[in-house]
Amino acid sequence: MEDDPSKVSEAILIAKKTRKIVWQNIIFAMGVKAFFIALGGLGLASMWEAVFADMGVALLAIFNSTRMLKQ
Repeated sequence: MEDDPSKVSEAILIAKKTRKIVWQNIIFAMGVKAFFIALGGLGLASMWEAVFADMGVALLAIFNSTRMLKQ
């Protein structure tokens, strides 16, 4: 945090990259959840499989988000 106006463009670039990664995480998580809801509705997935898939998605989202630390 500095009061240098030239840093505004850098902050905007970081915000755009962050938004892109957030949308990737949301779309991936919702897709996996929909997949397991469909499998559960068909009787092909148990509750434990859905729980492990949810935890896996959460971990992948965290790892995906850590890409921003390399800035």
